[in-house]
Amino acid sequence: MARSLDEHDDYDDDHTGGHVEPHRGVLILVLGILGLMVCGIIGIFAWIMGKRDLDLMRRGLMDKEGEALTKVGYILGIVATILLCFWLLFVVLYFVFIIAVVAAK
Repeated sequence: MARSLDEHDDYDDDHTGGHVEPHRGVLILVLGILGLMVCGIIGIFAWIMGKRDLDLMRRGLMDKEGEALTKVGYILGIVATILLCFWLLFVVLYFVFIIAVVAAK
């Protein structure tokens, strides 16, 4: 049986007939915020997923409606990852300092 055009299962908004993946902008934004506020490791996932989804959007394989949300989540993921790296560097330097002080006594 032929499908009618009213069935919008996976069609994009401009009705070109091509199948596109739905965007995950809200998920990436939430991961970026959680990475920034709660746990920096989550920011890595926002960064990776955001990069992939933005690439798919540029190639026309993903719905571009969530591009703004995806970009914000992607940037928050990068910031969260950078802050995580600074925090880890601080912790390592702190332990090195403590070990040096204990060893000096």
